[in-house]
Amino acid sequence: MKSRFIIFTVLVFAAALFTGCATTGDLDKVNARLNELSTKVDQAQMKADQASRDAAAAKAGVADASRQAAQANEAAAKAEAAAARAESAAKLAEDNAKKSEAIFMKSMKK
Repeated sequence: MKSRFIIFTVLVFAAALFTGCATTGDLDKVNARLNELSTKVDQAQMKADQASRDAAAAKAGVADASRQAAQANEAAAKAEAAAARAESAAKLAEDNAKKSEAIFMKSMKK
């Protein structure tokens, strides 16, 4: 009876060992899944790198557009100042023309 129990215990232990082991097919499946996940991680990393480069390019574009807008505002301010000076000069010329005409008319009356 004792030897039957020992034999039964050894058989149960052996069965447990064989059912717990991974087969070559199982290992191949795990390796294939690992390769698939590694490929996905690499693709995600490449997409993240591209997104980072695109963001840097967009930031540079925004900085350039901001610089151009500042230059445009400066040019507009210069143009407004020039227009104001031109208007002032035109008014002065008109006033001088009126004065000259008045002097001419006065000299013609004499």
